Amino acid sequence: MKLLIVESPAKAKTIEKYLDNKYKVLASVGHIRDLPKSNKKAIDIAGGFIPHYEIAKGKQDVVDRLELAAEKADEILLATDPDREGEAIAWHIAELLKLKKAKRVVFHEITKNAVTEAIQHPRLIDNNLRQAQEARRVLDRLVGYDLSGVIWKKVRYGLSAGRVQSPALRIIIEKEREIRAFIPETYWVIEALLKTKANEKITLISSDEPKTQEKVDEILKNAKESSWIVTSVEEKEVKQEPRAPFITSTLQQTANNRLSMSPSRTMSVAQKLYEAGHITYMRTDSTNLSIEAIASVHAEIEKTFGKEYVEARVFKTKSKNAQEAHEAIRPTDISKKFVGSSSEQKNLYELIRVRTIASQMASARVMRTKITANTIKNNIPDFYTMGSRILFPGWLLADKDAAREEIILPKLSEKDPLTLIDITPEQKETQPPKRYSEAGLIRELEKRGIGRPSTYATISQTLITRGYVNREGRTLFGTDTGEVVSDFLEGNFAEYISDSFTAEMEEELDDIANGKREYTKTLKDFYTPFAKQVKSKDRLPKVTNMGDAPEGILCPVCGKKMVIKLARNGKFLSCINFPECTGARTIDGKELAAPKETGESCPKCKNGKLVLREGRFGEFIACLNYPKCKYVKESDDAIKARSTGIVCPLCKKDEMSERRGRFGIFYSCSNYPDCKYAIKAKPTGNICKLCGALMMEGTKTIPERCSDKSCANHNPHKLVEKT
Repeated sequence: MKLLIVESPAKAKTIEKYLDNKYKVLASVGHIRDLPKSNKKAIDIAGGFIPHYEIAKGKQDVVDRLELAAEKADEILLATDPDREGEAIAWHIAELLKLKKAKRVVFHEITKNAVTEAIQHPRLIDNNLRQAQEARRVLDRLVGYDLSGVIWKKVRYGLSAGRVQSPALRIIIEKEREIRAFIPETYWVIEALLKTKANEKITLISSDEPKTQEKVDEILKNAKESSWIVTSVEEKEVKQEPRAPFITSTLQQTANNRLSMSPSRTMSVAQKLYEAGHITYMRTDSTNLSIEAIASVHAEIEKTFGKEYVEARVFKTKSKNAQEAHEAIRPTDISKKFVGSSSEQKNLYELIRVRTIASQMASARVMRTKITANTIKNNIPDFYTMGSRILFPGWLLADKDAAREEIILPKLSEKDPLTLIDITPEQKETQPPKRYSEAGLIRELEKRGIGRPSTYATISQTLITRGYVNREGRTLFGTDTGEVVSDFLEGNFAEYISDSFTAEMEEELDDIANGKREYTKTLKDFYTPFAKQVKSKDRLPKVTNMGDAPEGILCPVCGKKMVIKLARNGKFLSCINFPECTGARTIDGKELAAPKETGESCPKCKNGKLVLREGRFGEFIACLNYPKCKYVKESDDAIKARSTGIVCPLCKKDEMSERRGRFGIFYSCSNYPDCKYAIKAKPTGNICKLCGALMMEGTKTIPERCSDKSCANHNPHKLVEKT
């Protein structure tokens, strides 16, 4: 038996049908080994930054299945994705299966020809690529744990920082500061509606934007008192060149702008298209197309649009570390349109197909026209309008969404008379700089050399998940928490979250991949001064407030000064005498109602009173001595409102209720934490006849402990008390 191992079950299915049953194809289901959660056990820094891997949670059954198949196999091929991540997965599989000189096959598209060709030319695992991925993983772990540890101690428990996420956060927060510092200026836009001698109407705009009402009145007066003429007509033919075929970053940006898909969603859908054999590999920074692909695109253009629309093009890849052996993202068969039920996959596939076709088409030719007019006395600013007409559509014929709506102007000549119909001023204000969209952030990160194709999609999503950034529509807003974290890092670790340092680190990782740098020395050169700087921050005082409240805003309880503090939901104003005085206001100065006492004493610290508070997920009970005492529990009303009405099978006293944890919604005994019975999905009230656990709404999680998929014991990786 011959065995071929990939990382994705969907990819395995597609490949298996191309190999005519000559190979058994199994999937590792992504990474099968990873660093342990504990940082102390994860990396042997003194020994040369040696990572200690362990089998990833939930992957033991996958490993067992691979080991069993490997024992029976005469030949084993590792066909993981063609990037550093894929090289690392292949190496981990080889290590676990104890494969000597493991055979590695690489293909950039999942088609019969590509797969069979790759199998005929196996190679050894590229240790440089593998070490580059390992260096990134180790580096991110060291930076993330060390920086997060400082923030936990000095700012607030539960916050985090990262090597790439922190520079991205800084960029977003810098934009927030620009917007706050922006001072709007008033100006007027003046529009003139005029008529030609052929009775055609034309609207022109003043080239000057006056700042005062007096200047506006002067322009209006002079414009109405004098006759108008055309002062100039400028025509210029321009070429519009097509854009390069998609790389990872441009695909994410365009899908965000045109399809309103987030970068992470774009990559998820693209992964499905790749695994099904519809497109080439979607993590790439090369704009290169193979000779065969270009030939097929040219044939499709000639068939669809005509020979005059074909123009062979080679695009220069902007990334200096791009692998030219890789290709841009393109359809595996340009002649095929997407067939399937998924509208997301269809839309993304068509976006990729159209961009690929357009990239090999002739330039569009457009005539740009600018008409300028003034009064005969020439006593007002020039008024102008611009328009255009397409002379030859070229690539715009394929990519219609890229074509701008053309404004067709009347045919006019210099000194032609015009008649003023109306002239209107509109008062406006200059606008602050725009916040980043996810597409805009990726564009900015790429421009600054921060991150790589495999990381772009996760950066903004990580910041949103952490609560450092909110996404409203397509726009990213920095939160109060994000600003506090960024301010702390900028004040204490400015060098390590700077553009230049982050970009240089990416280049050093690329050098490891290219065999130009050594793994241990690269990490040592970075970590030795970094660890020293982290240690020096132990002497920093804890950041208990973010500065004084605006002058004149006093505590509503005792009348003393207030300070700005950070809560989980953002900034608020607290009495400077907290915890002796609990007076508080919103950041806007509105008084916050004092917490309502329950009449009970805290069971943890004994001398504190329990009060009702309002949190992100509703009402809860906490000790008034917080943060010295961190006792907290849900209020009876909140628990009752989410009760399922099903009695807990463990304590047989209280009912199961819906709760929200860090990983989403789960269901537990309402007497939690005294009773710790918990399950991952809504209980049905029935008991499993196979193992005696509560039955839940069905899941598809595998591997199984209990063979019934609706049983709470179906997934052994969640802690579930047995009845």
